Amino acid sequence: MMDESFGTRLRARLDAYGPLCVGIDPSPALLEAWGLDDSPTALERFSRTVVEAVADVAAVVKPQSAFFERWGSRGVAVLERTIADLREAGTLVLLDVKRGDIDSTMAAYAEAYLDRGSPLAADAVTLSPYLGFGSLEAAITSAMANDAGVFVLARTSNPEAAGLQRHVAGQILAEAAAVNAGHSPFGPVGVVMGATLPELEHSLDDLNGPILAPGLGAQGATAADVARLFGPVRHAVVPSVSRAVLADPERVRTRTLAFRDACAEHLSAATAAQK
Repeated sequence: MMDESFGTRLRARLDAYGPLCVGIDPSPALLEAWGLDDSPTALERFSRTVVEAVADVAAVVKPQSAFFERWGSRGVAVLERTIADLREAGTLVLLDVKRGDIDSTMAAYAEAYLDRGSPLAADAVTLSPYLGFGSLEAAITSAMANDAGVFVLARTSNPEAAGLQRHVAGQILAEAAAVNAGHSPFGPVGVVMGATLPELEHSLDDLNGPILAPGLGAQGATAADVARLFGPVRHAVVPSVSRAVLADPERVRTRTLAFRDACAEHLSAATAAQK
């Protein structure tokens, strides 16, 4: 990790490369679509191909830990190499682990994914707040100590979450804003808000943190949808795409560039002012 805050590094990447996060999701279905067998060797080939295709054109890359973990130590070894390859390329790494626990267990997760000395250390991780926002304290403290960040699930893109998340999203946003107060350009606590939501039920104006917006592409959201939904805070939005760019190994880079350029166009202040 560099001796700059996560918010500073993220802002620099978004300004230099445009607003897009690309997922690395080596599911069995995608491995098959690529003509690969379901094995750790194929997992590594898939991941290295994606890294080579997007590391120098996407602001953020997001490996989904579950698709590596299902292979046990062999899969985790591939994940470690994938993170190392992304770091070597200078890419910001968001590890999608959605961890959430209390006390010493949360501290152990933080050590695994946020401590600078860990082989799994990422620039940021996703966290689940459903044991209470206070349960995330160890991870947030570790993130700040290691110049890293966290993205807390608030209103995700899957429809079955709506009933529960409507009741707690406001509190999550308020707690995140309190941590982020006084930081520039972003605080260490981002939130996950689905790009497929019909509307935002809570204001994000005071968040002062980044917004990961999954749902671009295969789930149906477009760059125009993201711009409409996040309007006043478009500068902080990081739309996320996975399956739509991963479906064809020969087109990962070109599809990434297409999504990146569309997001840059629709989320720019000048474009928004014209709409």
